[in-house]
This record gives sequence, C-alpha cells and structure tokens, in this order.
Amino acid sequence: MQILATDLDRTLLPNGRWEGDPQAIELFNELTVEHGTRVVYVTGRNLDLTEKAIAEYGVRHPDVLCGDVGTTIRRYEHGRWNPDAGWDAHVRRASPRWDAAAIRDAVATVDGMREQESEHQNPFKQSYYVDHAQRESVLQQVDGRVKGKFDEVIVYSFDSQDGKGLLDFLPAGATKQTALEYVAQAYGCPKGEVVFCGDSGNDIFPLTAGFRGVLVRNADDQLVANVKQALERNPKLEVYFAKGDFRGLSGYYTSGVIEGAYHYGLFS
Repeated sequence: MQILATDLDRTLLPNGRWEGDPQAIELFNELTVEHGTRVVYVTGRNLDLTEKAIAEYGVRHPDVLCGDVGTTIRRYEHGRWNPDAGWDAHVRRASPRWDAAAIRDAVATVDGMREQESEHQNPFKQSYYVDHAQRESVLQQVDGRVKGKFDEVIVYSFDSQDGKGLLDFLPAGATKQTALEYVAQAYGCPKGEVVFCGDSGNDIFPLTAGFRGVLVRNADDQLVANVKQALERNPKLEVYFAKGDFRGLSGYYTSGVIEGAYHYGLFS
C-alpha cells in the first residue's frame, strides 16, 4: 500500500504567487494512476470548495478527502462521495470535552478576530479570520479563555495570498494529523510509509508527526523554520525540501509533490 497525501492550496494547486509548471498536474494524475498510488487530500477546503478546485485545476479526485482541516473524512467511490461511517464516533471518543458552541461563546469578545462564514464551520470546527497584525494579542487572549478546557487544538496560519490570519479551533482528535493517521490505519499502511506534502502553518502537525514529509519549494518561510527546528529536536523525522531542477520541474506546488514522491520511491 502506498499513500500519497497532500494539502491542496499552494501545495498541489498552483494558486500562489509563484508560477507553476503547466504540465505538472497532468503528470501527477498520470503517475498516481500508473503506480496505483492511494491519493489523499488533506485540506482546509470543504467538500464544495474541493470539487471546485478539481474542476478548475484538473487535479484528479482523491481516494479519500480529509477536508475542513481534517475534521471530515469522505471516500470517493464509484463516482460518489461517501462519509466515513466511523470518524465522528472516533473523534467524540478521543475528545469528549469538545464543545464548539462553548468555544464560540468564550472568544466572542476578543478584538481582532471575526467568525468565518457558516460554510466554514462544522460540529468539529470553529473558525475565524484574524487581523494578522494583532495575532499575538489575539492568540494570548484566546489561550487564556480556551486553552486546555475543551480537548481542543488551536491552529493559527497565515494566508499569504489574501493576507488573512486564519484561526481554527478543532478537537484534538480531529486534525490534519489525526485524520491522516486514521486513514492510514484503515488501509493498513504503516505511518512511516505515508508521504504527506504541505506548504503552510497548519501543515506543521502532519509534517512532524512521523509521516514522510515533503515541503514544496514555495512553502512559507515560517513553516520551513518550524520544521527545521523540529528536525533538530528529533533527527529521526523524515522531511524532504523540494529544490526544483528535477525532471524539468520547478519544485513549486504540484512539481514539489511529484519531486517528493520520487524521493521516497512512490514513483519509480
């Protein structure tokens, strides 16, 4: 079993400020089919936005979608999306104190953040936009009101394309990392044989959790620094930094995913 998991925006999808290789997405699609690779998208996008990305950029449907920052899991089977029947119960067992409504009440009066639109919320995800210039103050207030009370994780990332800070409250049992661990276990794939590709702040957990990590060449500087610090603390971690100049590819976005997959032997 080979699993190639990847974030979408600015990782598999060429939608950042760097120019992507025009042939890379078609090559990714061909290689994953040719090698029988199990493809998993691990993304902040919900199902509707994922379908829009597939239609717009021409990337293939994945075998599994870990959407909404890992809080939902769906399998793509016979042309249809099927929710994973055991995921919700798994999360509730893992994070029994989780309470999205209580978190919403707790942070309602924090200046510098506003709740995201309803389509970006779900029972396991409470999300906000943050004024990036005020992030330190916002995160300090949030920690005081929420941290450690709801079996939660607090994930902050910066959308360099839109200039927005993004703040997600998730159950500790429902993150990009834990969703991918759940999928790998379901397929009987050892964690150390799963390749995960990312580019930004909320990818830090799966990149440093014992999967085989790949940072595309356009990865955020802060993520690169955080991953290098994690490698210093734990030299056993496997992380590959795409460099470009590989098979005529630049290393940005999809090309970096392909380069990383070759590095770990998923593609011969």
